[in-house]
Amino acid sequence: MLSKKTKYGLKALIYIAKHSGTEPVLISEISDNERIPKKFLEAILLDLKKHGILGSKKGKGGGYYLLKDPKEITAATLIRVLDGPLAMLPCVSLNYYEKCDDCPDEVKCNLNKFMAQVRDNTLSLLQQKSLYDLAIL
Repeated sequence: MLSKKTKYGLKALIYIAKHSGTEPVLISEISDNERIPKKFLEAILLDLKKHGILGSKKGKGGGYYLLKDPKEITAATLIRVLDGPLAMLPCVSLNYYEKCDDCPDEVKCNLNKFMAQVRDNTLSLLQQKSLYDLAIL
């Protein structure tokens, strides 16, 4: 299940992708239109800025804007930035691998094999969908 942080982050990014032309989008505008608590949204957008997804401009005409073309930003990247690993078990994670303490042999573990398939199928779908795709659905 997606965390609220990820859900709100994706909603905010979709809003920015749809509404940012030449002008940055105000936090208050996103918060009001997407019904996201403003303080929580501020923290999410700062995190996305820190990871190079968003840029910001202060002062009159300020707000947040995308640093890359929405077609280049995958759903997989966004979810990893906002929520961390995509894999349901640490022993099958590609970027956050950890051996399970209770598993004597990953090679023989049927749960590991199944969760690797789940990861691969999920990852495939999330890598195929861009922010642009999410914004035009």
